[in-house]
Amino acid sequence: MGVIAMDKKQITLYYSSENSIGKQLNAYVESSGKDNLTIDISKTNVTGTQWAELADGLGKKISELVNTEHPDFKDVYGEDTIDLDDDGWLKILNKYPSFLKNAIVIKGEEYIELTSASDFKQYMDPDSAGIEKPYK
Repeated sequence: MGVIAMDKKQITLYYSSENSIGKQLNAYVESSGKDNLTIDISKTNVTGTQWAELADGLGKKISELVNTEHPDFKDVYGEDTIDLDDDGWLKILNKYPSFLKNAIVIKGEEYIELTSASDFKQYMDPDSAGIEKPYK
């Protein structure tokens, strides 16, 4: 059993308020009329276990959650590819929450990476994209 609570009636959003997409997604989630839990990673410490669970739920490595193309990332770490272990990537996410590549939504047992506010609208309206699964 994971450490992140799963509830098919609740939307959980992990985002950074340090970027405009995160702010927009937070507004959409909070105004959706659905039960929700929003976690602003720039204000709330996400544990390494939670990050590992988020990455696993998305079928990704922790390193893939970091936006290495972000201009500030390149300012801090340079243009060259960096090779870190999971602990190193976790330290980056905790120190620089704005480097989170995309917001992450959890509904039920489904993890979805959101790259824009319109992604959330499609996710909430199953007829528009056909990606929301019916829950029993």
